Amino acid sequence: MKVYVASDHRGFSLKGVLLSYIEELGYTCFDVGTYSPEPIDYPDVAKKLAEKVLSNSEYKGIGICGTGIGISIALNRYRGIRAALCHDVNTAKMSREHVDANVLVIGSDVIKSRNLAAEIIKTFLETEFSNEERHKRRIKELDSI
Repeated sequence: MKVYVASDHRGFSLKGVLLSYIEELGYTCFDVGTYSPEPIDYPDVAKKLAEKVLSNSEYKGIGICGTGIGISIALNRYRGIRAALCHDVNTAKMSREHVDANVLVIGSDVIKSRNLAAEIIKTFLETEFSNEERHKRRIKELDSI
């Protein structure tokens, strides 16, 4: 699986730590920006991330900004993106099992522990969609909006 990771300037430091961790898990990881701590608007990096994830349904994405709120709103503007803002392992697990989220969003100012961020990412990447009919039906409903 390929994993695309994007952050704004507030998520830049956390992203740098997590890129190598994702590769240690055995995933092919791509950094799609930003490439410095200079200020950048999260909608710009969200666009790059959404385009990459939408280019192949097997790809997953990780978006990082200060709170995670801005980039998750921006990502969810793209049809086919189901970005889930997760603050713990349980929400990461449920985002995959129940809504087949294809992008994980974390807030670098909210998730202070690098270990917790790593656990959230690992859970998100390793959890499969449950494929139950009720969850598939709900995703179809979302896609029709």
